[in-house]
Amino acid sequence: MDITKNSIFKTYSGLPREIYILFIARVINCIGNFVYPFLTFFLKDKLNMSAKQIGMLITISAVIAGIGSILGGKLADHFGRKRIIIICQGITAICFILCGVFKNLHLIVMFLILSGFFNGAAQPANSAMIADLTNKKNRKAAFSLLYLGINIGFAVGPLIAGFLYNKYMVWLFIGDAITTIISLVLVGVFVKESIPNVDEQDLEVDDDEKSEKGSTLSVFFKRPTLLIFTLISIVYSFVYAQNGYMTPLQFKQVFGSINGPKLYGPLMTVNAVTVVFFTTIITSVTKKFKAVFNIALAGIFYAVGFGMLGFIETYPLFLVATFIWTIGEILCSTNVGVYIANHSPRSHRGRFNAVIPIISGAGYAVAPYVMGGYLEGHTFRAAWTLILILSLLCGIFMYGLYLKEMRSKR
Repeated sequence: MDITKNSIFKTYSGLPREIYILFIARVINCIGNFVYPFLTFFLKDKLNMSAKQIGMLITISAVIAGIGSILGGKLADHFGRKRIIIICQGITAICFILCGVFKNLHLIVMFLILSGFFNGAAQPANSAMIADLTNKKNRKAAFSLLYLGINIGFAVGPLIAGFLYNKYMVWLFIGDAITTIISLVLVGVFVKESIPNVDEQDLEVDDDEKSEKGSTLSVFFKRPTLLIFTLISIVYSFVYAQNGYMTPLQFKQVFGSINGPKLYGPLMTVNAVTVVFFTTIITSVTKKFKAVFNIALAGIFYAVGFGMLGFIETYPLFLVATFIWTIGEILCSTNVGVYIANHSPRSHRGRFNAVIPIISGAGYAVAPYVMGGYLEGHTFRAAWTLILILSLLCGIFMYGLYLKEMRSKR
């Protein structure tokens, strides 16, 4: 493994020009991601919604976004990725502007839900476009670069939003809309439509990427390996979700109701800083490995990082644990899209990038409920030990997929 300075800087060299444009667009768009990080505060402080109403709205928005994702994936496969991105994210920007203009509670809620629908519809087209513009040799670097762009933007955006929140609330919506529009102008002017001409290009791709006819489910079930991968990913998302659920609860128990929340914040800063500064290094070190092998490796880092939480009580060790499981997050986030792209037919890329994240995301949805029930009769040590075991099993099963892939290549 060559981890010299030159090899690290060369990690993202030689990518298609459009990938660099998408990277810049992602950074700008995510810097302006003001609304969603402060949405709960806004609904509580400005609209006087109760905790139950806020929870219901967020749940409804998530369901609506999922429906939008399915529809957007299908439209992206038929009408083009670029067109769907510009239309859907453009409407999202308009919804944010209207939220800033109107003062009526019901109208604001309606536009927020509508923005979630169209934002969800644009996501499969974004993922499909990256797959269209790359091949198996440079796809890992492309997904890694765009993941890095998202996190650079998110590292800056909430800081600006925090400044605007109290005195310049309207600019949270307007600013989010403006940065979205700027990113769309970049895509519209400098990025070509990427939907492949199936008849001309199918001879140039591996069997897994060749186009097929039929419904999304029928084509999906023809790929049992991808189906197994998706099912394992449900457990991965279940494991990762505990950072936002069990860790805060544990902090309140270990450090108290006052210090717990204060100490949890810097923990997330460690997570963000690790992502920004180590994504390129990790991508450089693991670039020669198969995507599924890297995801299997992520299971080991999850097992160690999250497993530690059941056996430690000192704050510095919590920081160390966060660093370790964040390495797992980087390995997962930079390789899952690559694996999906490498095993999805060109004809169904948009739809696969809608359906698979929805299925695998089920782990996030059930994690608080399942572990909440488990914690009623068990200690945090027992709960984190369970997470450790699940992480190891995920890594083992993913490694099994890796071995199968290597056998099929031979």
